Amino acid sequence: MFQSYDIKSDKTFGQRHLPMLRAALKELGLDAFLVPHADEYQNEYLPACGERLMWLTGFSGSAGAAIVMADKAAIFVDGRYTVQAGEQVDLDLFEQRSLVTEPPHEWLKDNLTEGMKVGYDAWLYTVDQVELFRKACTAKGAELVPVSPNPIDTAWQDRPSAPVTPMVPHDISFAGEPSDKKRLTIGENLSERGSDAVVITQPMSIAWLFNVRGQDVSHSPLSLAWGILKSDGTADLFVNPDKVSEGLVQHLGNAVTLKSEAEFAPSLKALGDAGLTVEVDAGIAPSWVFDQLKAAGATIKRAQDPCVLPRALKNETERQGARDAHIRDGVAITKYLCWLEQKAPKGELTEISAAQQLEEFRKESAELKDISFTTISAAGPHAALPHYSVDVESNRPLKLNEIYLVDSGGQYLDGTTDITRTIIVGTPSEEMKDRFTRVLKGHIQLSMARFPAGTSGAQLDLLARAALWNGGYDFDHGTGHGVGSYLGVHEGPQSISGHPKAAQVPLREGMLISNEPGYYKVGHYGIRIENLILVTPLQDVPGGDRPMHSFETVTMAPIDRNLIEADMLSSDEKAWLNSYHAQVRETLSPLLDDTTRAWLAKATAEV
Repeated sequence: MFQSYDIKSDKTFGQRHLPMLRAALKELGLDAFLVPHADEYQNEYLPACGERLMWLTGFSGSAGAAIVMADKAAIFVDGRYTVQAGEQVDLDLFEQRSLVTEPPHEWLKDNLTEGMKVGYDAWLYTVDQVELFRKACTAKGAELVPVSPNPIDTAWQDRPSAPVTPMVPHDISFAGEPSDKKRLTIGENLSERGSDAVVITQPMSIAWLFNVRGQDVSHSPLSLAWGILKSDGTADLFVNPDKVSEGLVQHLGNAVTLKSEAEFAPSLKALGDAGLTVEVDAGIAPSWVFDQLKAAGATIKRAQDPCVLPRALKNETERQGARDAHIRDGVAITKYLCWLEQKAPKGELTEISAAQQLEEFRKESAELKDISFTTISAAGPHAALPHYSVDVESNRPLKLNEIYLVDSGGQYLDGTTDITRTIIVGTPSEEMKDRFTRVLKGHIQLSMARFPAGTSGAQLDLLARAALWNGGYDFDHGTGHGVGSYLGVHEGPQSISGHPKAAQVPLREGMLISNEPGYYKVGHYGIRIENLILVTPLQDVPGGDRPMHSFETVTMAPIDRNLIEADMLSSDEKAWLNSYHAQVRETLSPLLDDTTRAWLAKATAEV
């Protein structure tokens, strides 16, 4: 199985490890230490050796931070993880704070006194983040101090080794564009901006730029490495020599020089020694990189990672790959939903057994490489936790007349999938149908949207929330995130969110993004409907005077009609749903067995 259900952590982590860190800080003469959920590559999902926040606190979510002082400590999480943090972290040891409304730098400022020294690991924080903390320290007469080695690494006696999996070529038949063309284009852009080189530190950018993949990060086909790209299109790629697979050197070509990770620091120094102008993304790159370049005398230019936007603009090969991957994935999902309808009412299923069966259906496709993230298999009140992760201790049965929510995805060479379906086991309450239909209305309104060039996700977010707002409801997560092409399931720069700063990038042709409004009644049930949608080319609208983008839905799977209150849908919304279900039925039916085909015909009948 791709997924483990073993218990990752518990409240004893903080009880055992917090004293160890405080003892280390005392020896170092530090009054506080910053602990992010991050590794040297700013990954969202970390290799085991990078789970320093979990080692310290017990919190296993994908976003959070902690600050430790001699007499107090705090854990910071966003709205997705409020309940989870309370279950995993000893709140007698750590205050729980909001990562959004009371971010770590603000909490630190409120708790500092003059003369204090605050330590941080320069590999784990970006320059933008460090500047926020430095400003907080300066305001209180405190000092922010980079610390190496990280005292957690010293105290963590059984810390896992860094992953070493092969870095392999990603074939042009899936990438759609050769690496040398990407490098030359970006190199030309560097020259036009008066820059000599750019430092690439994000694994997704390394994977895209060099057309390589790996298995260093769970469920994401990434290889942990760094790169320096020159304006002439040549590049240095810094990777553990043990990761170099057969055929990799030939794939990269003569214009790319493979170097060990130990050569990264000297190479940064060489850029400074040569007096070069070097671009670095202050929001992605470790501040350590800036420190090295500054010390070497390089001219540092802050600029967005040049791979981020072109990586998001899927080429024709990647777009077709996304469609093909979602058809393949839709077959597995449809088989699963058919199986679930038969099995769940009998009371024999648990969250784990249901998730395992979904994985088995996906594995029937020889093209499956991995799941794209840990499956959220959530029954009853667990469905109200947006990022719930089942383990052997929390495992709950699927009960009659309760909602079951499953958020899952697959990694295929031609695409990455992410889909959420909410299913009623038995008979829904009128309240459940009302909330589900409001979520569905928002999902449909966003799916039907037309918008001019330059429109951002922030401007579209209201479409997904209006029906909920009209009833006095909302959800506390973004409506949509970017998705990679056999890469990360969460990628930027595009997103759909009610927070303008988080979703200000204009949506452009070829961007793949999720559409996932939800509703969560804590302690009772949760609802989310998620499809992936592709931004279409600008097209003329009959009678209009301006071309418009729209969305193509690529996810292929039925939406539970048993939870729909049809009278709440407008005629346009019914038309969209019936058209979508007809497309799902026509696309998938030829690929299904007789039993599943008959079930799908019923599941996609007109509303």
